[in-house]
Amino acid sequence: MNRDQDDLDEDFIKLSSKTLDLPETKISSMLNQRVLQKVSGSYPDYYRFEKGISGFEAGTAVFKHGDNILVVKGFPKIQRAIVLEPAIKVHFEGSSSIAIEEKMNGYNVRIVCFDGKVIALTRGGLICPYTTEKVTDEIGHDFFQAHPNLVLCGEMVGPDNPYVPKNIYPDVKSVSMFIFDIREKTTGKPLTIEKKYELCTRFNIKTVRYYGEYPIQSAAEIITKIIKELGEEDREGVVIKDPGMNHPAIKYTCSQSTNNDLKYAFQFYNDYGRDFFFSRVIREGFQSVEWDDNEEALHDRCCRLGESIIKPMVETIKKRKQGERIAEDVRIRVNNLETAWQFEDHLKRLGVDAQFEEPVFENGQYLILIRKINKSTNDRTSALLDGQLW
Repeated sequence: MNRDQDDLDEDFIKLSSKTLDLPETKISSMLNQRVLQKVSGSYPDYYRFEKGISGFEAGTAVFKHGDNILVVKGFPKIQRAIVLEPAIKVHFEGSSSIAIEEKMNGYNVRIVCFDGKVIALTRGGLICPYTTEKVTDEIGHDFFQAHPNLVLCGEMVGPDNPYVPKNIYPDVKSVSMFIFDIREKTTGKPLTIEKKYELCTRFNIKTVRYYGEYPIQSAAEIITKIIKELGEEDREGVVIKDPGMNHPAIKYTCSQSTNNDLKYAFQFYNDYGRDFFFSRVIREGFQSVEWDDNEEALHDRCCRLGESIIKPMVETIKKRKQGERIAEDVRIRVNNLETAWQFEDHLKRLGVDAQFEEPVFENGQYLILIRKINKSTNDRTSALLDGQLW
């Protein structure tokens, strides 16, 4: 670290100590341990929490603006209901009703306005140049001019999605943002369900599908019906909320979504943590009991699960045996090639080995295909095929 960097950090430490309500020694320690990391190379330079600590969620972003510190709290982890009815009763104890929204399958983004510019932050607190271009075009500045201290939290979905390339939303032709929360910047406090939809309607901002508010006594039955319908459409699931947002939200997903996750991940079996696989198998077991599967339904569930695990892995092994590189093919569509090159740098910062193909100009935009190489699965599969022991 050079002297200019030292000076900048010292200035940041003094200013942020008061805003974050943490001692300067604590902030210095977090910087030294890289729990709080400086992010350079994009506009603007800023700091982010690599992991949750001292009441700040992972992905919290901290911007220095003149002599002020602006904080964008990270998005809290949403816990999962495994057995629906008791989870709702225990988690929302004291509430008379719950609100139900669709959980969409994409990537989590927080949209803020900083120094007059709209910025898109990923779950980890990194500014994504691709997402920033997309949401600037789609949402614009009007909302933030009226509400500069609010954060739009939503899901980016669609076929031109470089993180979660699932084309299960027929109305989305490229990639689009669907809002599920509006929160205060510094505190992270969410607006009520009613206020959120009121603001999104006023500013013509798309939201996730809202199923309405229901008495807590009948919620499990209603959600089960919704989940079965969503499963038939290959969609993900629901998020269950207190209408006043006084309790943290919980989520519940479809069996089909669980199996689709496994189908995808087992193509790259050595690049995903074991907990990713194990937790999804556990969900299937508990849901089978909760739904009182008969022998035929249980057999079908077992067959789906086994096929989701074995079939994609066999295809991966065959490809590698034939000398093919194991890769994930995604695409982006940008207005400006500079955005694509910035996004390439962004992927490098994430440690992603990505090969960008030549842009194709199509309907006023540049379509770029990207091959994301899954090095761990490539290396492990080759080694095992060559006789390495497990």
